[in-house]
Amino acid sequence: MKHIFIYNPTAGRDNTERIAALQEKLKTDYPELSIEFYPTKAAKDATAYVRARLEAEPDVQMRFYACGGDGTANEVLHGVIGHKNASMTCYPCGSGNDYVKYYGGAARFLDVDALIHAEERVVDAMRIGDRYSINVTNFGFDTEVAKTMHEVRRKKLIGGKNAYTTGIIKALMTAMKNDCTVWVDGEKLNDGKILLCTVSNGRYVGGAYCCAPHSLNDDGLLDVCLVKPLSRLTLVKLIGVYKKGEHLDDPRFKNLITYRRGKSVRVVAPEGFGYTLDGEIVMANDFTIEVCPGAVRFAVPKSACECTAQKEPEAATV
Repeated sequence: MKHIFIYNPTAGRDNTERIAALQEKLKTDYPELSIEFYPTKAAKDATAYVRARLEAEPDVQMRFYACGGDGTANEVLHGVIGHKNASMTCYPCGSGNDYVKYYGGAARFLDVDALIHAEERVVDAMRIGDRYSINVTNFGFDTEVAKTMHEVRRKKLIGGKNAYTTGIIKALMTAMKNDCTVWVDGEKLNDGKILLCTVSNGRYVGGAYCCAPHSLNDDGLLDVCLVKPLSRLTLVKLIGVYKKGEHLDDPRFKNLITYRRGKSVRVVAPEGFGYTLDGEIVMANDFTIEVCPGAVRFAVPKSACECTAQKEPEAATV
């Protein structure tokens, strides 16, 4: 097997130093393994490179390590989809590492010795047209937050580490009622208005929000959590419960949430609508999200496997 680490060389000094140390460690500790590092050259380059490698050597098993955050993982995902000789995993050194929180968090995947020896699990993905997501596709309030974050991320004071807070503040002013209608496996869930909606394979979004606490990433189903419009005061009161992943069991959410599991989610909205796919904003007003069962082989360190086995809940019936 070839082990290929994909990283962004312009991601910052700390990340550059981390990757350099990783290269040295692997060279020293695993001289018998075929290990390569590929620095991406531009957006989407990771996808193109992964596809090209797999197509050039269809009989060689390759594991691709997404060194970065959820965006890097999504680019690698797009490259490995459809290739039987491919698997992937994450070396989560980016700013957002939501997918690996399903397995207990980034620390388990940053143990490179455990990661090299990780076992592969067959997990689901989701497809929207010609795009794929391994973690969460969401829209409404969350997407408006993401749009603002993208606009201000390089600005002083309101950007950088404050970008998410800036996004929340703006969305509280402009995105409390979002026009769209959602169907799950043909069942209409709402009357045309939402606060937000998450469609999940993983469990976390936005860095720390456990939007889908009962989601299983290998059950062939999407977990859909639609939050109805509510007042700003109610949102502020309940956001902590939502963040902890306790919203499906809290009676205060009983009339505020519609929760379903299904294989297909259709969304229809006015022009100018968009969704967020593993953190990437995509503008579309009529789209369908479909589950792709067992689409990816994902390498999970042993300690993370044990953590998941202990924490996976019974199937929810909300």
